[in-house]
Amino acid sequence: MSEDDIHQWNIDLHGKSPEEIIRWSLNRFGSDKSIVSTSFGPYTAVFLHIVTQINPFIPILWIDHGYNRASTYKYVDKIQQLLDLNLQVYSPRLTAARRDALFGPLPINLDNESALREFSALMKLEPFSRAMKELKPQVWFTGIRRTENSHRKSLDTISFDSTFHVFKINPLFYWTDEQMSSYLIENNLPNELDYFDPAKGDDQRECGLHTSWAKKYIYKQ
Repeated sequence: MSEDDIHQWNIDLHGKSPEEIIRWSLNRFGSDKSIVSTSFGPYTAVFLHIVTQINPFIPILWIDHGYNRASTYKYVDKIQQLLDLNLQVYSPRLTAARRDALFGPLPINLDNESALREFSALMKLEPFSRAMKELKPQVWFTGIRRTENSHRKSLDTISFDSTFHVFKINPLFYWTDEQMSSYLIENNLPNELDYFDPAKGDDQRECGLHTSWAKKYIYKQ
């Protein structure tokens, strides 16, 4: 597929509902070649509820880096029980305890961008890259939205990810926080607002999964 094809897809799908975007993708690429990734952060239940209503068996990839807060682990269990997810859990080869012993405990200095990226490479990018090699998807669904930070605002519903060699599809890309909150209420779904990602440090950074710099760190491993 060319860049022109992807551009046209984004035009064709603009204004479509998340359900329509997901069905379009599954029809074009096949359910057996698709995965969903999630961090179990805020509003995760919206995305997972929508996608599993369409395909309850689609693999849900979660990287458990070992540094999630207790509330997030409880949230994972709650969503798993509620939606009966086909959850595929991958963890880094380096445990959280061993990483802390070797490199020092969290938090990482937010001014040290290199240290944040090295942390992400060890604890998120390594297991994610391993998962993609083993699961071999052609399509990667994510829950990212354009309102989340300045980098994501520059993206679109569909792109080709050259790091992992898959089509990346963001069905909720144009949804607002208000739409997400309304969906939670209408479907009686829980939320997780205590989520924290140590690979980012704050909401304006990226852990690498949705950026071009991840390739450098993945290929070093």
